[in-house]
Amino acid sequence: MSTVQDGRGGDVRDTLAGTHEERLLAVLHARLVARAQDEGLLDVAYRVVDSPVGRVLVAAGDAGVLRVAFEVQGHDAVLDDLAARVSPRVLEGGDRLDPVLRQLDEYFTGSRTSFDVPVDLRLARGLRRDVVEALPRIAYGTTASYTQVAAAVGRPAAVRAVATACALNPVPLLVPCHRVVRSDGSTGRYVGGDEAKRTLLALERTPLVSGAPEA
Repeated sequence: MSTVQDGRGGDVRDTLAGTHEERLLAVLHARLVARAQDEGLLDVAYRVVDSPVGRVLVAAGDAGVLRVAFEVQGHDAVLDDLAARVSPRVLEGGDRLDPVLRQLDEYFTGSRTSFDVPVDLRLARGLRRDVVEALPRIAYGTTASYTQVAAAVGRPAAVRAVATACALNPVPLLVPCHRVVRSDGSTGRYVGGDEAKRTLLALERTPLVSGAPEA
């Protein structure tokens, strides 16, 4: 009996079997995550999704979104940090992230200007937290300088510290550190990469899709 090839020298039956096994593993993993969540054993759920600024990791605990991380930050390193600083009970998947992923998709397609999902800022402390909490006041489609943000948090001389706080913002995109620029109007650096920052600022200069929630 002849063997059907899959174009790469492999047996098509092997490919189909592999696909079936992948689906089965996905189903089993989904059940594991759901059970862990139901039994209170899932402290951090995460998913990695595609976006116009590359693959983005989003992680959330019971109190809200803990981390948003770009691929250039190293997703494995981010997960290791979450396991060390929040809980080792970290799993991929689950429905906890559905609302924030939906809102991110709406933002990237130009139909959302602000986010209303819960955010857990436990990973930002001291002045860094003050800065992160102030950033949402920079309206969609506008920018503020590092100097202006320093003044807004009552630390006008702490411009460098503000820049560091923006670089270490645990939830970029949701908390818009990309809207902070240099005093001369140049974009400055960005945790997701300079091109990602330019992309986000350009996105926010594009006319909104009708019906977008206002910031």
